[in-house]
Amino acid sequence: MNTLTIIEKYYKKDSELYNILINHSTDVMHKALTIADNHPELEIDTEFVAEAAMLHDIGIFLTNAPSIKCFGIAPYICHGYLGREILDNEGYPKYGLVCERHTGTGISLEEIVENNMPLPHRDMRPVSMEEKLICFADCFFSKTRPGEERSVEKVKQSLSKFGEDPVRQFEKWAAIFL
Repeated sequence: MNTLTIIEKYYKKDSELYNILINHSTDVMHKALTIADNHPELEIDTEFVAEAAMLHDIGIFLTNAPSIKCFGIAPYICHGYLGREILDNEGYPKYGLVCERHTGTGISLEEIVENNMPLPHRDMRPVSMEEKLICFADCFFSKTRPGEERSVEKVKQSLSKFGEDPVRQFEKWAAIFL
């Protein structure tokens, strides 16, 4: 699979948004692959992780997030399931699940319903070890500060805005991955 070929179907090469996406995805990919290399006992599919990490945010262009040059109409929270739709249509449903399940530490059906989120009513939490790893690695990087990795404490502080459950989930993953 050539991830750049897929990305370039939806993003103008070398545009600001393209560069934001590529830089962020590359940071996430490197973090995830470093963790996988440090934990051979987890038997991570590193080829899949490398490709899926590059594609995990493919849906951002459809959202309204001007600070990262996204001028679509959907709320930003929708970028995961919109990315899944793109990759499902491209014939990569396994990769689409990474898109849908990577936001924060994942979003449960209960959270979606209780908070009246503009998302399909289904569980959007990572299931496979590869999905969990990409989700975890993504927590360390912001699209507004490319190349700058957050500390574990900064990640937990950021996740705490969404309640205790995301912080607990992140801590469980940290015990496995770090």
